[in-house]
Amino acid sequence: MTDDILMDIKRDYVLSRIRAGERIDGRKFDEFRPISVQTGIIEKAEGSALVKLGNTQVVVGVKMQIGEPFPDTPDRGIIITNAELVPLASPTFEPGPPDENSIELARVVDRGIRESEAINLEKLCIEEGEQVWMVFIDIHALDDDGNLMDASAMAAIAALMNTVVPAERFEVGEDFPLPVQDLPISITSLVVDDKLLVDPCRDEMSVGSNLMTITSDREGRVVAMQKSGSYLLPEEKFYELLELSVAKAREIREAVESQIAKGGRNGEDEES
Repeated sequence: MTDDILMDIKRDYVLSRIRAGERIDGRKFDEFRPISVQTGIIEKAEGSALVKLGNTQVVVGVKMQIGEPFPDTPDRGIIITNAELVPLASPTFEPGPPDENSIELARVVDRGIRESEAINLEKLCIEEGEQVWMVFIDIHALDDDGNLMDASAMAAIAALMNTVVPAERFEVGEDFPLPVQDLPISITSLVVDDKLLVDPCRDEMSVGSNLMTITSDREGRVVAMQKSGSYLLPEEKFYELLELSVAKAREIREAVESQIAKGGRNGEDEES
């Protein structure tokens, strides 16, 4: 009973601040928490990255192996994305097989990478119809303080940019960088009444789970979208959200690329 009362008090406090035009951590409604990107942190992986979004932390590892292509895409490599939400990261996560939350997380991240054509899959064909490279993207939540979706998407694309295809180990040529040709960025917003809050933290999520995740590519094209929660969004508010998400994605993309270029690829810790 005590926990329920505390949750109600927290929810009322957060909601009152939002309705007053404020966020509990002092951010603007369209402001992200500090972002830190480190790459190359897992020695045995072909590529890896750790992203910190405020107190939310996600690590992604990329492994590659050779396999048979799908029958309908005989000349294209394969992407397989998985997400693991361990109880250590949040008291709401439970041990056991992947639940609907981890499945949704993996699918949204996968969709953003796939639909933006972030990886040139044709260059991952070894022998058409026989052998292609399979890219395994493994997402691990280390600490969930809200907005795992965007943190995971950033970590995934950063890890892919850090990936080297191990051709020499499989005796099919020389190693080469994974052909990454785009950098999709997802922006998740919490909808509260007529307010749009980007990058919601865990405490802000106490007021509800009306979320919208919009992923866009370098050209500003929307390549993926995910709506969570049973709410109606007026047309004008939807277009406002689209414009906001594309603009914020451009800003976050520049920050991620800048960190990698300045040394994040070697595991140095920088924040934007």
